[in-house]
Amino acid sequence: MTTNRVWVYLSNKPFDEQTENSLKTDVQNFLLGWNAHGKALTASSEILHHHFIIIKADEEQYSASGCSIDKQFQFIKETEKKHNFSLLDRLVIAYKKENSVFVTHSSKIPQLLKDGVVNENTIIFNTTLSNESEFKTMFEIPLKESWLNKFLVVAK
Repeated sequence: MTTNRVWVYLSNKPFDEQTENSLKTDVQNFLLGWNAHGKALTASSEILHHHFIIIKADEEQYSASGCSIDKQFQFIKETEKKHNFSLLDRLVIAYKKENSVFVTHSSKIPQLLKDGVVNENTIIFNTTLSNESEFKTMFEIPLKESWLNKFLVVAK
């Protein structure tokens, strides 16, 4: 059984087609040279919903080390600068409404709840995942099951 480690990066702005194509090429090129202690990592990526960059590393043979993870973060920081968007702000969240993805700052959730834009059952994209199993089962979860559930009490 493979053990895939997963990193989820959420952009504060949607990717247009040109940006998405550029990202796919840049991420693929990065992954081709990504290694841990001189050993090539088996990794893959995908772009989802025009907002997410997902990077997966198969850690069955070689695990991503501190240095290789640092290289990945450096690559992500360079990507942010190149495309003028944020991928590392963990207070930016995404939710699904009527099959569209919306991105906002988490501090706006109480007002969105109060205004009825979102509710406890609104699907939130969970960016705090760390492995393939979690990604498959908990990437899309109701707000009431996310860390944002603390705002449900505030909104009432």
